[in-house]
Amino acid sequence: MARPAVTRLVLWGALVLLLALPPLVQGLGADFAVGVATRVLIFALVGVSLNLILGYGGMVSFGHAAFFGAGAYVVAILAQHDTQGEQLVTWPIVIDGTQSALIAWPAAMAVSALLALVIGLIALRTSGLYFIMITLAFAQMLYFLFISLRAYGGEDGLSLFARSAAGPFDLADDVHFYYLVLGFVLLALWIKRRLVASRFGRTLRGIRDNERRMQALGFPTFRYKLAAFVMAGAVAGLSGALIANQTEFVSPSFLDWQRSGEILVIVILGGMGRVYGPVAGAVAFLLLEEVLSAWTDHWMLVLGPILVLVVLFAKGGIWSLIERGETTDG
Repeated sequence: MARPAVTRLVLWGALVLLLALPPLVQGLGADFAVGVATRVLIFALVGVSLNLILGYGGMVSFGHAAFFGAGAYVVAILAQHDTQGEQLVTWPIVIDGTQSALIAWPAAMAVSALLALVIGLIALRTSGLYFIMITLAFAQMLYFLFISLRAYGGEDGLSLFARSAAGPFDLADDVHFYYLVLGFVLLALWIKRRLVASRFGRTLRGIRDNERRMQALGFPTFRYKLAAFVMAGAVAGLSGALIANQTEFVSPSFLDWQRSGEILVIVILGGMGRVYGPVAGAVAFLLLEEVLSAWTDHWMLVLGPILVLVVLFAKGGIWSLIERGETTDG
């Protein structure tokens, strides 16, 4: 039997903790924790985007980092051209560099969504292992493309001289930036919950469970999957824009297959097909990484068995321990 009261208690408790976190850790003299929490929230956001297609659509993408990295590079490239006073493109349309978040961040989402559209039009004509390999191949193509772009740092990456300008928000202030990222995560979770409860979400889950049956019922399954794939790419692009601002640096490693693997682990660890699963997964994965890496350089050797234990004893992910008895569509 579901335990909604427990779930609500955990959610409200987590929200209060997240809202109170900056003054709390600053009062304890642990200002660095604000940066760690911000990174956790950014990876929670990209995990939420992947969970839409993985947990609800059954599309195992091993190239999600392509959209994450593309969003980061859009922000960095626009900022570089603004700093140098150069135009990014002069024909057939004029595109100026900018450090405005109101322009650069939507541009990052648009570019990532366009990439997802192109990749999805090809990859979604396959399924299973072939889909995994095609998404991986596209991500690696983009990875090597950015390595070859010497004008934007090549393999060494590209530094931002400052964070984006966001009106009343002083993003140079880590606390302001934290609350802005938290706002994006809460908004994404609210939209996702509404989306998966809608006709679109129910159809997507039906496609995940039995695509042939949905086709027989007259649903254009390809369009539904492509729409979800593009939405996931756009949100991943926003996550990339945020990580570029936090680190004030981007590199091809943002697009590497290992990054895609980390995002997959976050979703699986937290709970596929659960709205709040990626948030729990991001908290567990990144905090374990933070603690274990301070203890040993070979922290992955310790993290691996922990992940195996979670998969064995909490098959629905960490969030299933809270929502024990609920369906994976929660």
